[in-house]
Amino acid sequence: MKILVLGSGAREHAIILALKAESLKAEGAQHEILAAPGNAGIAQDATLVSLDQLDGGAVTNFANENSIDLVVIGPEAPLVAGVADALRERGIPVFGPGRAAAQLEGSKAFAKRVMDAASVPTGRAVRAASVADVEAAFDDLGAPYVVKADGLAAGKGVIVTSDRAEALAHASHYLPQGPVLIEEFLSGPEVSLFFLSDGDTVRALSPAQDFKRAYDGDEGPNTGGMGAYSPLPWLDEQFGSEKEFVKLVTDQVALPVIRQLDAEGTPFIGLLYAGLILTDKGVKVIEFNARFGDPETQVVLPRLRTPLSELLFAAASGTLEDQPEPEFSEEVAITVVLASEGYPEAPQTGRQISGLSDAASVDGVRIVHAATAGPDAPGGDLVATGGRVLNVVAVGSDFAAARAQAYDAMNRIGLDGAHFRSDIAARVAK
Repeated sequence: MKILVLGSGAREHAIILALKAESLKAEGAQHEILAAPGNAGIAQDATLVSLDQLDGGAVTNFANENSIDLVVIGPEAPLVAGVADALRERGIPVFGPGRAAAQLEGSKAFAKRVMDAASVPTGRAVRAASVADVEAAFDDLGAPYVVKADGLAAGKGVIVTSDRAEALAHASHYLPQGPVLIEEFLSGPEVSLFFLSDGDTVRALSPAQDFKRAYDGDEGPNTGGMGAYSPLPWLDEQFGSEKEFVKLVTDQVALPVIRQLDAEGTPFIGLLYAGLILTDKGVKVIEFNARFGDPETQVVLPRLRTPLSELLFAAASGTLEDQPEPEFSEEVAITVVLASEGYPEAPQTGRQISGLSDAASVDGVRIVHAATAGPDAPGGDLVATGGRVLNVVAVGSDFAAARAQAYDAMNRIGLDGAHFRSDIAARVAK
């Protein structure tokens, strides 16, 4: 197929690497993969095109003029902007929900309403439109305080703290943009679970766990994600097996939400990301995203044996029911994020990155780029253009081996002032 992937981050690079890997394994013709706008790492694995990913008309015209078979929308912003709607109106297969269904991520209040209507287990939430409303919600729900910006905030709109003043300051920062949600604090291990949906049928991928805090031991501010691993062997202790856990979440969360949205006339076609927490009162939803999660995608897709293109095209075409449940390798995967100095508050950009070829030579390792640009001169080093710069992804026979591979590779990379967590998947490697 000729596939256009929209986006410029590590999630999109991971998707492209998965598509490229299946293409290389296949006999005969290979996929032609294009990316817009991409990054320096993606440029090594796909053809970059100059295209505004938020402009539905421009994306649609490009897809038509270039005979694109499938468009995969990576980030949330084009989804909320309605790019998928523009493509579908012209009959172009697209993996990603339309503007209305993407409000599942675009608006926390919308997501809570849908969950309530679908009887999906989640925490209590209060919509607060003023400082007085926030204070009243704090009094009602108590500490620790969970405050969420209602709209998109690039992974930085959530704070969980026992410091009331800090929580109030966070709410006050986002209130000028609209109401915020004050939520009940839920305690327990967190799990990310992806579901492919064609608006009617769902197919689950393998669970993953990510690490949101900036520093070791879950210290520091929340980030977009500093690492992840998959699968989660400890699910067996509580649920008997990963399969049983996935079935429970499919029946109690994914299918009810997909059916509710379909009943409301806003079918969800794309990737439903369920952010879950395993409380002592059962599995509950923390939030939904309307696209692949970053950095979890980087560890889930390398383990996927079923061709990703077949799953994405079936979801986009409404034929997912004809696809069997996806199959995954018994190998494990971890990813560690290299972040620029000052991330997440004030990342320093424009610094050179060294040692990438050396790092990529480590057995079982691939380098997935998040925010990189080409060198100033031929043969020079790439430069960091954002907070989360790249991912070191390692696939191994067990977590101890994968961790050793990942950190061996990470320690070969040079970026002045950069930081990364040293405890990704440490618990499961013991």
